[in-house]
Amino acid sequence: MRSAAILILLACLWAGPPARAAGLAVGIAAPLSDGFERLGRQWVAGAEAAAETLPGSDIALYAVDDACSEEGGERAARSLVEANVSIVIGFLCTPAVDAAMPILAQAGIPVITPVRTNSLTDERAKTGWPIYRLAPRADAEQDAVAQILTARWRENLFAIVDDGTIYGRELAEHFRAEAELAGLEPVFFDTFRPQLDNQIGLVGRLRRAGATHVFVGGDRADIAIMARDAANLGYDLTIAGGEALRAEDGSVELPEGVLMIGLPEWREFAPERTLEFLADRNIEAEGYVLPGFAALQMAAGAAARAAETEVGLVEALDSYAFDTAIGIVRFDEKGDLARPLYDLFRYDGDEFVKAE
Repeated sequence: MRSAAILILLACLWAGPPARAAGLAVGIAAPLSDGFERLGRQWVAGAEAAAETLPGSDIALYAVDDACSEEGGERAARSLVEANVSIVIGFLCTPAVDAAMPILAQAGIPVITPVRTNSLTDERAKTGWPIYRLAPRADAEQDAVAQILTARWRENLFAIVDDGTIYGRELAEHFRAEAELAGLEPVFFDTFRPQLDNQIGLVGRLRRAGATHVFVGGDRADIAIMARDAANLGYDLTIAGGEALRAEDGSVELPEGVLMIGLPEWREFAPERTLEFLADRNIEAEGYVLPGFAALQMAAGAAARAAETEVGLVEALDSYAFDTAIGIVRFDEKGDLARPLYDLFRYDGDEFVKAE
């Protein structure tokens, strides 16, 4: 049974701003219509569930549809300012949060968001936006690839290839640059043509170059084909890729042993009691459910800290670490997540498991 202290209002059904609860008023901005509605509903469901775990708390939740657009973000922000919320969690899309932040910042309302766009926090000193990122930065993956593989492949003959896309090229170039700074040089560096039925030519060039390991800036389908062709040639090649490997199989299944530098599933951080709590309410801990759950916990935690120490919500978010459904969360001076999340995983034929 939902606590009576929790009020959920959707903006589309809202005739006017409700009276503010005596306790904490939290705005929830998410896409609640059209193509991204499923993700937005996950975020809202997580936040609602988290509020239920705070017995005795006087929390009012105001959910608004940001439509994942500039217009929707601006409209959502104005609605939440009218509602007199103290803090906002959400905005899953860059256009929406970009449009909302000037309005919310002017009202002194901090925002906790999972959006990964670097500029949101990189320009914080210039914009003054009180924004906090509950996710890795957009450039965190390429940093993780470079750091993890440079350390692990120092004694190996490694190659770097990419599929020519912006995503693949940035991963490859960054790894190459960081390896060179560490005094390492790939034995082979090239761009390949993606989406071919086979990559025998590329695999042959890698073997002639003497590569025992290769990082591929590309997608799961191409990596699976490379792994198949190397195996068919009797070529023992260790292959690693980025988090694009979490996609579904293409025409060729990904074989065991492929490495991925990627993010763990959020549920891997969640306490068993949280997963059981969600399961009891028929809420699957997928997508944005656990981040939404954690964001509400942080909003409530920051409010409690602010009341105890007589500081503002921004000061509380800047200064404290919070125990959440996705582990301990703390922010750095820019508002970025002050905790590395990327790790090295190995495919076991069914899923990616943490590599030893």
